[in-house]
Amino acid sequence: MPSCAELSPGHPTGGVRGQGHAPRPSPFDLPVGSILAMADTQQVDPKAERRAARLARRIGSFSKAHGGAEGQVAYLGERGARIVLVGEDGTWGDLVAPTYAIAEQAVEKSGITVHEAFDGAFAAKVRTGPYEWSRMAGLQVGGPSNR
Repeated sequence: MPSCAELSPGHPTGGVRGQGHAPRPSPFDLPVGSILAMADTQQVDPKAERRAARLARRIGSFSKAHGGAEGQVAYLGERGARIVLVGEDGTWGDLVAPTYAIAEQAVEKSGITVHEAFDGAFAAKVRTGPYEWSRMAGLQVGGPSNR
């Protein structure tokens, strides 16, 4: 390794401020961007995989019972994510996943159509019954079943 004086003959420290020596090269041969590459690798969490598979089965059951289904995933913060499902017959329901990533994995595995937002066209497919209307009026009114 050349000395500091050899790196820059006119300067006693080789143009480097500080202790009078040039920085040493790393003893480890790391490719450029290796930290980013490590961050991009996905760790397979068996517990998360099982949770996503269980949610996907429940989504599939809902879809089968209601002639198909569409969904939307909404972030809930620390609680995780809410998966809102709307069946072809207008029936709706929801599930909560512990994380947004697990919710996305579950809807992907289930094969349903996923909407980016709960917009007007998607919301128009929801059929509300007497139960929902009485709940919107207040809990004191009571809530008959939808059947």
